[in-house]
Amino acid sequence: MQGSFIDRIKEYICSNQLLDDGAKVVVGLSGGADSTALLLVLLHLGYKVQAVHCNFHLRGTESDRDQQFVTDLCARLGVSLEICQYDTKAYASEHAVSIEMAARELRYADFDRIMKKCGASAVCIAHHRDDSVETVLLNLIRGTGIKGLTGIKPRNGHIIRPLLCVSRRDIENWLKECRQPYVTDSTNLETDYTRNKIRLGLLPLMRDINPSVDESIMATACHLQQAYDLYAPAIDDIRSRVITQQDGVLSIGIEKLRSVPSVQGFLFEILSPLGFNDAQICSIAHSLDSQSGTRFLSATHQVIKDRDRFTVSALETQTEDCITLDTDDGATAVLPSVGRITVSTAPAGTPISANPDIATFDAALIKGPVTIRRWQEGDWFIPFGMKGRKLVSDYLTDRKVSALERQKQMVVTCKSDIIWILGQRSDNRYRVTDTTVTQLILTLS
Repeated sequence: MQGSFIDRIKEYICSNQLLDDGAKVVVGLSGGADSTALLLVLLHLGYKVQAVHCNFHLRGTESDRDQQFVTDLCARLGVSLEICQYDTKAYASEHAVSIEMAARELRYADFDRIMKKCGASAVCIAHHRDDSVETVLLNLIRGTGIKGLTGIKPRNGHIIRPLLCVSRRDIENWLKECRQPYVTDSTNLETDYTRNKIRLGLLPLMRDINPSVDESIMATACHLQQAYDLYAPAIDDIRSRVITQQDGVLSIGIEKLRSVPSVQGFLFEILSPLGFNDAQICSIAHSLDSQSGTRFLSATHQVIKDRDRFTVSALETQTEDCITLDTDDGATAVLPSVGRITVSTAPAGTPISANPDIATFDAALIKGPVTIRRWQEGDWFIPFGMKGRKLVSDYLTDRKVSALERQKQMVVTCKSDIIWILGQRSDNRYRVTDTTVTQLILTLS
């Protein structure tokens, strides 16, 4: 049994080209059956091992027990061990993430750091076949595309998983034959988490129906991976024809999108990784003829329907609602993602620039500082050269400003009046006239 178990893992490492012979590796060592077996197998196969134990301090004395176990195990085996201590709850609160995500971010950051420090070629994680089966079922229950049903991959960058060819039962049986003890995380026996419900409830029921269900699921995942390998180049080809990208903003041409065999299927591949759910993607796919300005939001991104395209961009974090700028000669203000506004003055009669990024006013009409903010529904001004007021929204529509740019458009105000649609047009009430003594000039650069 020992020989066949180790030989299967050796063959898996070789066939997937995971490690070179004798390579130095970092091993995530929790002290559980999976990581303990991984450590022993890699040592048996002649790899140089740097063990890392992460103590998240989430399970009281059990966390301390695990740390002591791996310390004793590595001392007995002569393996170098680095222990990382975390205040996981504090990190989760500070970064507004779940405890599970906090633990993941913390351990993988340290795995990467230690791998570079000790000159290792990879980080070995003890995921096994059961974990991959659970992942397929978990994604299926939550809803996913083809890629989500292909299971855990043996390699993800420098992260490798040599045990995906063996089951949890194989691992425990091998450790029993080796008379090698391990620790058990009591939270793995709880049914509070969805993955544990699959492990402890759903999979045993499925195995009653089909004792080989694990093998069947992984065979299906393999077939789906092969299908995805054929499917992905077609998606990339459509992407190259339908989507352009500039400064991190995706532009999806609507007329070209109409020619795609499955609009919703293509949009799923593009938008689901950005956090958009099935219902949103369905709505976007059915909004090709809707009015401009329709907006869809995920937690991190937005899709805006424009006349002839969808624009996809990351949501901006607004640190300030508005910026105040003194009107003294030489004053400046920096607008994130927009540019810098500089104040200058000039005597009457100085030629007025026609550049829309330069606005010139009668200095006597502007008392005190001005405010720079995003435009709002209901905002109005009197465009230069006109007498009647005009809604900013109507002005931007007439100028055919794209939906994304409309959203970003800023205005400069004096008291409650808008004096400049930034980079567009100034207000007629504050123009230079024959009675002007000093010009106030705002320059956007």
